Amino acid sequence: MSSEDVSEQSRRFCVLSWEQVRRLDAILGESVPIHGRGNFPTLSVKPRQIVQVVRARLEERGIAVRDVKLNGSAASHVLHQDTGLGYKDLDLIFGLTLTDDRTFRLVKDVVLDCLLDFLPPGVSRERLSPLTLKEAYVQKLVKVCNDTDRWSLISLSNNTGKNVELKFVDSLRRQFEFSVDSFQIGLDSLLLFDRCSETPMSESFHPTVLGESVYGDFQEALDHLRRRTIATRSPEEIRGGGLLKYCHLLVRGFGQPRRVR
Repeated sequence: MSSEDVSEQSRRFCVLSWEQVRRLDAILGESVPIHGRGNFPTLSVKPRQIVQVVRARLEERGIAVRDVKLNGSAASHVLHQDTGLGYKDLDLIFGLTLTDDRTFRLVKDVVLDCLLDFLPPGVSRERLSPLTLKEAYVQKLVKVCNDTDRWSLISLSNNTGKNVELKFVDSLRRQFEFSVDSFQIGLDSLLLFDRCSETPMSESFHPTVLGESVYGDFQEALDHLRRRTIATRSPEEIRGGGLLKYCHLLVRGFGQPRRVR
């Protein structure tokens, strides 16, 4: 790899400040209700808890997790609180290898089994099958498997729209629509600190947390976020909800787009 390639790669990353780490820690520690359909009880889930439980169960079943990242509007909120966008969904990305249909099914079964851990005390777990849990608590279930994309999504229901979205990614060709939603924040160092440190975090003692912009230039994308500028790369590759997201940005006061080569 040439020095130019190394420099280009390094521009994708940035170490979070103490204030940003504090915001990240607060988001991971906030209880989010997962609303059950019908008579099923509401689950109270902290993002850091479900990440730790799901990761541990996957590894117990022989599926190695490379890393876990916070993505989307919540990651943008961590990096710049006054984005004008707020955040709703909590997008959590688990990097792993999805070799075949069996692995896809195993990931889904593990997540559904983990929901049992968050049931309120006194609720009988004996008759709650994976299918029952899926019908009760899963808002959306997506599986994509083709030459360029191998990933699955399990979105847990929240009546206010603040869904916890667990995305399991082997490969994903297009990871963002616009620069302001291109941020991913690694959670591994913070979660390791949770497990291993007996000393509370402080400005002088906290883990190094790395942020990445898959847009390609972290500082440029962060500047777009601060200035409320719409920018993208290779817009012809955007699929699905790109137009909806573009309209959402305009409504929120973001400026007219400019194409970046």
